[in-house]
Amino acid sequence: MSASKEYRLLCLENPLLDIQAVGNDALLEKYGLKPNDAILAEEKHLGIYEDLLNNYDAKLIAGGAAQNTARGAQYMLPPNSVVYLGGVGDDKYAAILHDAVKKAGLRVEYRVDPKQPTGRCGVVITGHNRSMCTDLGAANHYDLEHLKKPEIWALVENAEAFYIGGYHLTVCPPAIMELAKEAASKNKPLIFSISAPFLPQFFKDPLNAALPYIDYLIGNETEALALAESQGLATKDLKEIAKHMANLPKENKQRKRVAIITQGTEPTFIAVQGEDAVHEYPVHVIEKEKINDTNGAGDAFAGGFCAGVIEGRSLKEAVDMGQWLARLSIQELGPS
Repeated sequence: MSASKEYRLLCLENPLLDIQAVGNDALLEKYGLKPNDAILAEEKHLGIYEDLLNNYDAKLIAGGAAQNTARGAQYMLPPNSVVYLGGVGDDKYAAILHDAVKKAGLRVEYRVDPKQPTGRCGVVITGHNRSMCTDLGAANHYDLEHLKKPEIWALVENAEAFYIGGYHLTVCPPAIMELAKEAASKNKPLIFSISAPFLPQFFKDPLNAALPYIDYLIGNETEALALAESQGLATKDLKEIAKHMANLPKENKQRKRVAIITQGTEPTFIAVQGEDAVHEYPVHVIEKEKINDTNGAGDAFAGGFCAGVIEGRSLKEAVDMGQWLARLSIQELGPS
């Protein structure tokens, strides 16, 4: 047990500035976007950021899935419990991010890139759907060198658990593996979010390398289906997929893997390695008129769940904390 109980949870992924606005089908069509999806921006998408700012009353919100999760976990934990790593530019958008996370009480240790701009995510809200289009910018240049700096690695060694967002698979797999091996060798829980369907589809090799080290694997139904397909599973039965995810080969034998599949307003499925039963946890009911914005609901769930793991709560309690925070989040604009 560390002498100081500060910064017990360390999170890694891609800090982004969310440029979020209520849009319409015409805007989605203009940039070839789906109503409920998450993609990396190509050349044809790059106009969307100015379009949202100039024509759609966009809000600027500190984003990046794991940074949202880190803020959510910090919201539920004592002060100075969470530290977050990622890459930003040396620009006004990084300053906006710094201010936003400071207000949330989150410690960040960014790698600052003098040449690359801070990453942006265009978020188009249509009804209860959200389409996210990300230009990673400086986040794409995070490197192992930053993680291995003595002052950063000291935070890694001090932490009692790690959370990694799947989007980092596209950025720096060596940093993921370094944290994964540290977690397994010191018997610290590693919590990992699949994050988006394209990751198991197109970044299968780095994901497969990390999977044996993951203690808690979180995904929504579309992400779980994409992972199942990438693993060659014929079934679309989410309970069977959860069991498969839980029972994949595992490095740290001292912990049973837990697979968690969220389904929006439908029950959350939990499978535990070696157990035949799949547990169902109904979500906290919320009236439709109270739903403001579902962007970041999954990140909020992960934040509450991480807080439960850090506090040593039971699996049921940790899921309950995740669902409680997700319910709170969808009543606000953005992952607030």
